[in-house]
Amino acid sequence: MRDLHFKDNFWNNEITSTGGYDTIIQHLNDGKRTCKEIEDFMKARASIEEKYAKDLLSLSKKVCGHNEMNTLKRSLDVFKLQTENVSLAHLQLAQTMRDEAKKLEDFREKQKEMRKKVEQHMDALHKQRATQYKKTMESKKTYEQKCRDKEDAEQTMNRNASTSNTKQQEKLLSKAQQAKMAAEEADRMYSQNVSLLGKIREDWQKEHIKSCETFEKQEVERINTLRNVVWTHLNHLSQQCVTSDELYEEVRKSLEQCDIQADLEHFINLRRTGDKPPAPILYENFYNNQRAPATPVRSPVPSRGRRGPLPTPRNEEDDVVYSTIQDPNYSLIRY
Repeated sequence: MRDLHFKDNFWNNEITSTGGYDTIIQHLNDGKRTCKEIEDFMKARASIEEKYAKDLLSLSKKVCGHNEMNTLKRSLDVFKLQTENVSLAHLQLAQTMRDEAKKLEDFREKQKEMRKKVEQHMDALHKQRATQYKKTMESKKTYEQKCRDKEDAEQTMNRNASTSNTKQQEKLLSKAQQAKMAAEEADRMYSQNVSLLGKIREDWQKEHIKSCETFEKQEVERINTLRNVVWTHLNHLSQQCVTSDELYEEVRKSLEQCDIQADLEHFINLRRTGDKPPAPILYENFYNNQRAPATPVRSPVPSRGRRGPLPTPRNEEDDVVYSTIQDPNYSLIRY
């Protein structure tokens, strides 16, 4: 299938029409607007990345697990460090996006300047063509009128050739000759303008083809550039994901080294307070404590041998006084 090109598909039937050319220019203006929109999009995305990076960097500086110890503390330290590294990577991504947006801006300005030169040249040709066409049409109108005047003068002279006198015939002949000369001059001017218009048309046609080729080349470059810019933009985003995942993988590796039992034992060995629980608290009845006086502690009584039988009481006649009994083994107190 034959490829389509600008130079073959944007002509008009009327010589003064610029419809095809204007259609191309409108499309190029739309393309320029698209470049500006993508440029602004990338700048806005860079600002978002920069704000996110700064917020993430600020977050990485906050206290997180300050009171932890041993392997979990090391893992949390790695977590904060890699969060900071991720923020720095996003900051670098923001700068990369700004650089890409600047390249797109430079490309857009370069195309704008190139188009401006071509458009100025084509506008001058369009104006010249329109002016010459108008002049040609006016000369054609004058030529046609002079031809009609010539015919009228000749017809009048012929009608009056047999009826008018010599003086009148000479006057009619002079008028016919003047009309003829005027018609010939108008014909010369008209022919000259047609020839000049033809030359201007040829020049315009060549320049129109060249401008179409230039504009088509610019459009190819624009589409290719925008496609590559967006493609590169997405590559940067994908690479950022890869970089972030690599940094997060370091955190995961550190978490794999986090030993729960080791952290428990580390805390126990560092902060232990004792290995025996307190004694139980016994119930004490308030009233029992008040009614029962403290019993004095008696020293142990030495063991004695079995006593002998009690003495038999006697009558008064026996003259015995119990309080004076001399038996050392006798006692009223039973042990």
